[in-house]
Amino acid sequence: MITDAVDLLVIFVLAVFVGFEVISKVPSILHTPLMSGSNAIHGIILVGAMTIASQAHGSLQMSLAFVAVFLSTLNIVGGVVVTDRMLDMFKTRQQPKAQGRAGQDGTGK
Repeated sequence: MITDAVDLLVIFVLAVFVGFEVISKVPSILHTPLMSGSNAIHGIILVGAMTIASQAHGSLQMSLAFVAVFLSTLNIVGGVVVTDRMLDMFKTRQQPKAQGRAGQDGTGK
């Protein structure tokens, strides 16, 4: 039992290091597509958490399932908000239309 926990801990630590190295090498221009991909992955995680919640028995399993559903939903919403803000940076601002030559200097002439 202890060796299984150690094996899982080693896999988790290696996944953290690999994930950090992969994400840190992504250029800034690719952050928006990367966020969209991670939002899709978090959607799959939410479906998995809801599936586990539907089969939970006991208060501990139900509470852990609720926490998993809540955190994955929060992660999806946060990712969508961040992606929306990033896409807003690329939009061009439209300047108001000129009223015509007579009204430009404020004199009306």
